Amino acid sequence: MKYFVLYLIIINLIGVGAMALDKYKAEKDKWRISEMTLFMITFLGGGIGTTFAMFKFRHKTQKWYFRYGFPIILVLEIMILITMFAKGLI
Repeated sequence: MKYFVLYLIIINLIGVGAMALDKYKAEKDKWRISEMTLFMITFLGGGIGTTFAMFKFRHKTQKWYFRYGFPIILVLEIMILITMFAKGLI
């Protein structure tokens, strides 16, 4: 259980960091983090971090698939966590 929580904390910190770094690089016109990578971080449990950072840094909010995709993935992750917790899997 504690390793699972630690994993979620780390992946969400990575999500915030990736979104912040991509925003910085976008402003400086430098090499960017791919959109697939950002979605993969979100899909792997970083939904809280990437969704928070998207709105905090106002990054990727113009693209509908980020504006709606990240929150949808986050809601699905929360539903999965609630189900796993209810069944005693975590």
